[in-house]
Amino acid sequence: MKSNIGLVYAMSAYLWWGIIPIFWKQLDHVPSMEIVAHRVVWGFVLVLGFIIFTGKLREFLQIFNDRMTMVRLFLASTLVTTNWGIFIWAVNNEFIVETSLGYFINPLITVLFGLLFFGESLRRAQKLALLIAFGGVVVMVVATGGLPLISLSLATTFALYSVMKKKVSLPASHGLAFETLLMVIPSFLIILYYVALGTNNFQPSDDLATSFLLVLGGLFTLIPLLLFAAAAKRVSLVALGMTQYLGPTCQLLIAVFVYKEPFSQINLIAFSCIWLALLVYTIDQINNRRKKRRPI
Repeated sequence: MKSNIGLVYAMSAYLWWGIIPIFWKQLDHVPSMEIVAHRVVWGFVLVLGFIIFTGKLREFLQIFNDRMTMVRLFLASTLVTTNWGIFIWAVNNEFIVETSLGYFINPLITVLFGLLFFGESLRRAQKLALLIAFGGVVVMVVATGGLPLISLSLATTFALYSVMKKKVSLPASHGLAFETLLMVIPSFLIILYYVALGTNNFQPSDDLATSFLLVLGGLFTLIPLLLFAAAAKRVSLVALGMTQYLGPTCQLLIAVFVYKEPFSQINLIAFSCIWLALLVYTIDQINNRRKKRRPI
């Protein structure tokens, strides 16, 4: 029963991340930098309120006693804020297909970083998966004459974010609160910059809908992270890993069928390479998990 509930949490989190482009599209008239600034500010306000409501404020404040944790969270904060900015800009400039490719590539980049930063060894199937995925990227480079920078930037920043988070053991709400806290002042200054220009979009008296959506962006940042944290405590890493493909799959379907973004034969070949690589990687993960469970 616990595992079933955990799977529901995991699927809910990844489906939320998968359909979130529809929400950000409602703010395509707002500069991406301004959206990210409001996302940080309101995300911090809401997650801090959640921590206070659940009686975990004293536990959260303990973070300030650990200098190394603070340094790692600062790096994590920089990476995730950069990731948010790239993602929102890409969504609102009709590059959702590339964002989905980035999050399909992400697990494989994470495996590579495990090798580079944690000395993890790669099994034969993992090496094959990385090679196939690399082939997909090469196809796009040769066909388009350039790297899929949006996809690679999203995959790399989130994989590096995962590296930083792997070294920190904190509840999701505490980590998000501290990460957004570190960016609150720069974000507030960005908002003031738009106010000074007279182009700020947070004006409840004149445009209540846009103002409400900017606040809602903070809430929509918090909810899937809390769902994911709840799932991680209840299901295996293999189950969690398999559900993560729901997000980019939804993004791709939304891009092609809702927003009519082009999906060429080159895209199909590149995506097919990534999908094959993920299939090889997932089967290897399942087999390895079964071997570990067998009695000696």
